[in-house]
Amino acid sequence: MIPGQMSILDRMAILHSLHSSSRFLSKPTSLPLPNPCLSLHFPLKRLVSFPKRQVLKRLHGAAIATDSAQPAVELRNDPLEETTKQEEADKVVLPTNESSEELLRIRHTCAHVMAMAVQKLYPEAKVTIGPWIENGFYYDFDMEPLTDKDLKRIKKEMDRIIKRNLPLVREEVSRDEAQRRIMAINEPYKMEILDSIKEDPITIYHIGNEWWDLCAGPHVETTGKINKKAVELESVAGAYWRGDEKKPMLQRIYGTAWESEEQLKAYLHFKEEAKRRDHRRIGQDLDLFSIQEEAGGGLVFWHPKGAIVRHIIEDSWRKTHIEHGYDLLYTPHVAKADLWKISGHLEFYKENMYDQMEIEDELYQLRPMNCPYHILVYKRKLHSYRDFPIRVAELGTVYRYELSGSLHGLFRVRGFTQDDAHIFCLEDQIKDEIRGVLDLTEEILLQFGFSKYEVNLSTRPEKAVGGDDIWEKATVALKDALDDKGWSYQIDEGGGAFYGPKIDLKIEDALGRKWQCSTIQVDFNLPNRFDITYVDSNSEKKRPIMIHRAVLGSLERFFGVLIEHYAGDFPLWFSPMQARVLPVTDTQLGYCSEVTSKLKANGIRAEVCHGERLPKLIRNAEKQKIPLMAVVGPKEVEKHSVTVRSRFGGELGTMKIDEFITIIKQAIENRTSL
Repeated sequence: MIPGQMSILDRMAILHSLHSSSRFLSKPTSLPLPNPCLSLHFPLKRLVSFPKRQVLKRLHGAAIATDSAQPAVELRNDPLEETTKQEEADKVVLPTNESSEELLRIRHTCAHVMAMAVQKLYPEAKVTIGPWIENGFYYDFDMEPLTDKDLKRIKKEMDRIIKRNLPLVREEVSRDEAQRRIMAINEPYKMEILDSIKEDPITIYHIGNEWWDLCAGPHVETTGKINKKAVELESVAGAYWRGDEKKPMLQRIYGTAWESEEQLKAYLHFKEEAKRRDHRRIGQDLDLFSIQEEAGGGLVFWHPKGAIVRHIIEDSWRKTHIEHGYDLLYTPHVAKADLWKISGHLEFYKENMYDQMEIEDELYQLRPMNCPYHILVYKRKLHSYRDFPIRVAELGTVYRYELSGSLHGLFRVRGFTQDDAHIFCLEDQIKDEIRGVLDLTEEILLQFGFSKYEVNLSTRPEKAVGGDDIWEKATVALKDALDDKGWSYQIDEGGGAFYGPKIDLKIEDALGRKWQCSTIQVDFNLPNRFDITYVDSNSEKKRPIMIHRAVLGSLERFFGVLIEHYAGDFPLWFSPMQARVLPVTDTQLGYCSEVTSKLKANGIRAEVCHGERLPKLIRNAEKQKIPLMAVVGPKEVEKHSVTVRSRFGGELGTMKIDEFITIIKQAIENRTSL
């Protein structure tokens, strides 16, 4: 494999819903990614292998099966089996913009070719910005709304431009000349962009003698260097100019471009797999959650099945925190506006906060953060150095304003519950406390099947509060804790918050995507703002160190990650419904109810399902991803037994009810599948 490149197993499409920004002038930049997706990397065999099918033995005259298209219904059999298509995809290597400058040039030029094509087809369209991005490119236009049919027209025009093999020519002009040319073609957005460019001379790239753009490059030499079969226009979305909702709504066309047709096919293949795992679709299919527009966008309704999973996550979280020496808190959802003035949120975070409400001549504010509340709990009494460390944790619901266009399922919402915790400690306790947080983080994430992480340590930015000594001491403590843990990490020089250094941890899901969940941040700012103190060994008042940390990030987002990680096929221990009892005929219904009652009495989530023929009942259980099916016919009733089928282990045979209960309880306790 070429150094710097990733196998197709480790690459996939990023699904963009980005906002327009004034930073773009056909240059690369770090784009604000939607919460749902970060860079996607795929272990192929776990991702898209397809199951072989196996017809099960007939049970009391009924074929146990799941495929309605077959005479006898078939159940899927694990482990998954690979296909020739996947073996071919396994051989494809997808380069990145960083590993292949040629690919970067192709994508950048594609953005220009697309803009030229749009203006040929729609002369009234005004151009704005068109950068390359991960996996492709986009361009924003001020024009009438576009449809998928329009995208096909635009792609055909792009193909014609590519076929003409037009040269890309770089030209340097004075600022006055650039202004004159922009005014001549009446491009107001380009004039605004020109005003934001500080460097001289101004660079322009021409496509032949027919179209040009303000641009710093780079590009391919001619349009013919682009493989038209390796380019596809993916979607169109709305984007506010410069990301400001008060400014015009633009039409943003997204495209993807690769060096070869094989790379494009591989990219689209894995993009389709991500679509199959989309938590919004699965959440609806399995009836886990919803966003009710009557209540408002970005507000999550947890349905009974989803609420069960949340309950399990919360119980596990609380138990682990108590074992690690945390005290649990519950604090209000609103507070006086003055509290947020002290914390600085009204000064620095106001655009993400909801409007204040007036109650008895005083202003109150929905909380966007939990930190000030935990500080108030700390300040309720005087503390001694002997009290440290003090660890408090809360599953605290917060409310943050997000533009409606940026909302995305469970990944970007307006109300969510953070697994928030704060540690108050002495300077010489920072390392041990950080190490303790790393251990706790690993313990919790492993419970839910996440064992691969990307860790980043961010250091002091140019503008920061706190002295050099404490910054150095805190940064070294974070490094030492990571070294002690044995985790590899990257250092983001100058990437820390203004109030302290931090560790960010991204978890890798079954598709290899990286999700920002856990964060650990040292804070030198809020202790000063709230004037929190303790009494040291010399009876003098000193300022404690404050550490913010979250493991899951938010319950909503983490649940969305879990859904996509498992494609809704949750492990037995936190599956919303663990077992479904199925009668061959309604004659066995009474016995099925007895079995279900006994399962429930032993803490197993179970239900009876009847009213259809057995093959249909089994198909429904498969669709609902129920881990265990207990089939009951006349012989099972006679012998007080059940015949068990596992989604993960296939047929488990016929067994007594008590034996069935025992193996389920053991699997739940060990967090394994049957």
